[in-house]
Amino acid sequence: MNHSNKNINMSMIDEKSKSNLSSGSNSNYSDRVSDYVAKKIIQTVDINEMMSMPSGRKYEFINAAVKKITEEDRLIINDKKISDIVRKIYEDAFEFGPISCLMKDDRITEIMINNWDEVFVEVEGTLKKTGVLFKDCQHVRNVFEKIISSLGLRIDESCPMVDARLSDGSRLNIVISPASVKNIVVTIRKFKKNLLAMDDLVRANTLTGEISEFLRGCVERRFNIIISGATSTGKTTFLNVLSNFIPADERIITIEETPELNLSANNLVSLEGRPPNIEGRGEITLRSLVRNSLRMRPDRIMVGEIRGNEAIDVLSAMNTGHEGSMTTLHANSPFDLVSRLETLLLISALNLNPVSARRIIASAVDLIIHLEKKATGCRTLAKICSISAPKNRLGSSATLEVKDIFSRTGTENVYDFIPEGSIGDFLDKKR
Repeated sequence: MNHSNKNINMSMIDEKSKSNLSSGSNSNYSDRVSDYVAKKIIQTVDINEMMSMPSGRKYEFINAAVKKITEEDRLIINDKKISDIVRKIYEDAFEFGPISCLMKDDRITEIMINNWDEVFVEVEGTLKKTGVLFKDCQHVRNVFEKIISSLGLRIDESCPMVDARLSDGSRLNIVISPASVKNIVVTIRKFKKNLLAMDDLVRANTLTGEISEFLRGCVERRFNIIISGATSTGKTTFLNVLSNFIPADERIITIEETPELNLSANNLVSLEGRPPNIEGRGEITLRSLVRNSLRMRPDRIMVGEIRGNEAIDVLSAMNTGHEGSMTTLHANSPFDLVSRLETLLLISALNLNPVSARRIIASAVDLIIHLEKKATGCRTLAKICSISAPKNRLGSSATLEVKDIFSRTGTENVYDFIPEGSIGDFLDKKR
């Protein structure tokens, strides 16, 4: 690519900006030079033309432009500062600005920007404030408007909230004023690249080897499973891990609002919902995807999370020839899960009554796996439960029975097993 026509035109020097370099404290001199040089590069270099360059070539091109400006404008700055300026300009133009280093750190699972000077991360389940700073709120907005515009999205007062999936699979949520009290709030849930296996969870003291083998048997025998837990307890990660036990010759269809599942199956189809556009059109609901998936010859259906009226369709699928299906649901306990699931079913279908809803749950759901996060940030399996209707006739006042199969005791990785005979007898119910 010929860039001879992109040489820096020194006649475009902003004398006012240049004079500002000498004002203020010496400690801010580097920042002022960085702003000045960045402004001149934006004026004189076609960023859009650079988009087609390889990353290394982009970096070299910016580096040459920065050196030319600093030399011709006789700016007093050393090589290390020049390198810092080049990196900042590159990150703002082609990456995630000041949080680019956080995006590259595999230990970090979530990044939260509450304000230009308040950036938090989650590392191994613990929230920590970082020393990362943007210049101001407009800097934050510039960086993320550039990112979402490449995805065909926009954010403004008429559309103050955006939920998007980045090219690496990470989930991006942006809220601006007036929906947010602060000017802009950004949350990024990073996509987990390295898939965990059940052995990794055993080594991490999340569960025991005995439970691992029990869950393998449940998946292989096509138990319908719901994973419950509060926010950030690892429900999606656990769902990914369980999928490793699914036989390789089965056809799996995943359904999510924002793709987070990362299955290593051979015969896999992934469906994704879509919110309505600004005009209120074009929505693709999870319910419509679940219904459509039944026409795609699935052996198992995996719904990333049940949130609304798709609950009736998911449980109906579990109950009508698609055994072995799995999903997650936000709940603080297995009992809360049953109560919330009943509520969702009643909302989903107007002709349902509580007794019918309970019958559907009892016949569709075989197993609840409940996860918790300790105060230390460690995620752990708390309970595994079965669901059944009372042995007597299910009356209008009856509730479903939630029985513990495994239950963590104390603070150690010790579980009580409360069998209806033995583990083998329980698993044989599904043969």
